[in-house]
Amino acid sequence: MAIAPPDGGTPPDPTHPRNAVDRFFEISARGSTAGREVRGGLATFFTMAYIVVLNPLILGGAVDGAGRKLAIPALAAATALVAGLMTILMGVVGRFPMALAAGLGVNALVAFEIAPEMTWADAMGLVVIEGVVIGILVLTGLRTAVFRSVPTQLKTAIGVGIGLFLTLIGLVDAGFVRRLPDIANTTVPVGLGVSGKIVSWPMLVFVVGLLLTVVLVVRRVRGAILIGILTSTVLAIIVEAIGHIGPSFVNGKPNPKGWALNVPTLPEKIVDVPNLSLLGDFDVLGSWSRVGWLVPLMFVFTLLITDFFDTMGTMVAIGQEGGMLDERGTPPRAKEILLVDSIAAAAGGAASVSSNTSYIESAAGVAEGARTGVANLVTGGLFLLAMFLAPLAVVVPFEAASTALVVVGFLMMTAVRTIDWTDYEIAIPAFLTIVLMPFTYSISNGIGAGVITYVLVKLARGKAREIHPLLYAVAALFVLYFLRGPIESAVL
Repeated sequence: MAIAPPDGGTPPDPTHPRNAVDRFFEISARGSTAGREVRGGLATFFTMAYIVVLNPLILGGAVDGAGRKLAIPALAAATALVAGLMTILMGVVGRFPMALAAGLGVNALVAFEIAPEMTWADAMGLVVIEGVVIGILVLTGLRTAVFRSVPTQLKTAIGVGIGLFLTLIGLVDAGFVRRLPDIANTTVPVGLGVSGKIVSWPMLVFVVGLLLTVVLVVRRVRGAILIGILTSTVLAIIVEAIGHIGPSFVNGKPNPKGWALNVPTLPEKIVDVPNLSLLGDFDVLGSWSRVGWLVPLMFVFTLLITDFFDTMGTMVAIGQEGGMLDERGTPPRAKEILLVDSIAAAAGGAASVSSNTSYIESAAGVAEGARTGVANLVTGGLFLLAMFLAPLAVVVPFEAASTALVVVGFLMMTAVRTIDWTDYEIAIPAFLTIVLMPFTYSISNGIGAGVITYVLVKLARGKAREIHPLLYAVAALFVLYFLRGPIESAVL
């Protein structure tokens, strides 16, 4: 059901565009106005601007196979730049009110699974390859075919599993959940805080920030996640100024009561020339010579699957909210929308900020009345301005930013209600998809287990004809992925 624009008033005449801009973007034709588009663009930006802080913390907290870390200010600047440009491109080419930025879930895959196997340049090269592959699939029509081959409820399970994975990352990064020491005489692998207690100020900052964000989300406050991050950061700065807590490692020795990554102190400058040193720092061939062909192939496939279904679902959800779907459930200019999304994936890799994808937070702008790409011009322009505020990214500690991961994890998990848990043929594959992502700290493991189990269960039930031929190929690739250890041992 479409959400009515909040301002009321006389509806625009769809048969008489006011000017060339109105005609190009179809503002009146879609029942919108310039004012609604501006408000919608502002709402979308403030509900997803947290990514400028969060993406650098996720990528900047990981180490590649060569022991290198990416600079957080450079990540923040590049994150804002690519998000701004790709959101504007979506507005002009797709003419659809859907903003893009570095994808949560995909950046975790790049940071915690791909980069440790190779260099950052190699990992980002695989993201570029994935974007090119998706672009080819769009142009040939294969993207829709592959999309239809995976059962809807299994697609839902992928999103739910990523949500749980993000939640676990947030809890661990904030120090709220910690691995118990190997010397502990216990079979419990993780526990609460330090020795099962909340005994540090950084942990308390996380708890306060999370509870505040939850209250804001429940009260439907626009920009709740961003407000939660900013408020927690201010609290963290005050706490650090008074308590002088310091980092989690001091002179190489652990300080379990310290800040996990950034020590929250004010930077020397707030506005600065963007550090764009990461642009173009990618290598599309390096990983294939470094770790063999199978591992990069499966990583590209996993990136493709993760990006693939997120955009399709987001596009339909936003179109449905704005009443912009046709009788087949397809939004206007669907091919152009998907093409821009594939370009954004490649652009994110080329800028070393991970694949850029569509954001469901764009629904906030649609709720404010946005119906066209004009809203994207506003959102994208604000992202470009945010690029000059990159020094602020080093102020935000994990304990403040991780609240967003937990809340976004919740929002992604709400889709679990659409899975039919009474039908074991889909429920068991969905369950394995969901639980194996956080429990094995791997998105690819969850997707692979779900697809393989689904095919196996259908075959065991004598329902081979219900399986799309493309899904057999997907399952076979995942079997190779799980057996890559013995296969590489036999080949190498």
